[in-house]
Amino acid sequence: MTASNKSSRLLCGSRELDLSCTRVMGILNVTPDSFSDGGRFAARDAALRHAEGMLQAGADIIDVGGESTRPGARAISPVEELERVAPVVEALVRELGALVSVDTSTPGVMREAARLGAGMINDVRALQREGALDAVADIGLPVCLMHMQGDPDTMQQAPTYGNVVQEVQGFLQARIDACAAVGIDRARIVLDPGFGFGKTLAHNLSLFKALPEMKSWGLPLLVGVSRKSMIGQALNRPVEQRLAGGLALAAQAVLAGVQLLRVHDVAETVDVVRMLSAVAGAE
Repeated sequence: MTASNKSSRLLCGSRELDLSCTRVMGILNVTPDSFSDGGRFAARDAALRHAEGMLQAGADIIDVGGESTRPGARAISPVEELERVAPVVEALVRELGALVSVDTSTPGVMREAARLGAGMINDVRALQREGALDAVADIGLPVCLMHMQGDPDTMQQAPTYGNVVQEVQGFLQARIDACAAVGIDRARIVLDPGFGFGKTLAHNLSLFKALPEMKSWGLPLLVGVSRKSMIGQALNRPVEQRLAGGLALAAQAVLAGVQLLRVHDVAETVDVVRMLSAVAGAE
């Protein structure tokens, strides 16, 4: 796949993820209220079949989420989240041999997911919940730190920034420092600007344009814009008609040197990445 700006390997438990090229992360929501596919893959067998399809389509890693973070999403208990996530993580690892990321902010879920063989933690709250920093320090897995202004239930009501790029960068640097303070090495950190999380369309577009600047950290970047409202607002498309816009953003992210693309439409995104790789490798 297309070469990124910096060659690196991410140690994901017993597995390694080569980030010298762009990798595709398939989204597996095991929630009843996800904005795009809520309820479709909540049952273990349905989730497993969908994950298998994404792996066959070229996904390098499967991101399992048990707590919806769409605007206005209701909070759930750690027990409920674990009941949704744990059986799916276990099955993905044991039955499919998948490299699994777990989309969670809950320390107990992080610890159990690691015990079941997950290889990465993807936290939209950037380890700000009590105990989350210590959990990731203890389990030794890499973590994706994401920027979000506010909480899912209120984040899209009136997001405001003086300078969105500078403020997102400042927040992420502070979280990198917080990780360092508890012994989480930089080599275990991935960064996500948090498109759609407490941001208007203008904020999202400014952040996307600034992706090359964020490479100055020397840390892998994850971009997740698949089917999101920024595409709908820019193109006036409902969620089921946002594929073309999402692929355009995926291509731009690859060209900006982003290492991980978190997407619903794996096969189409893999084609984009491979086509760019073919062009880049031409004589």
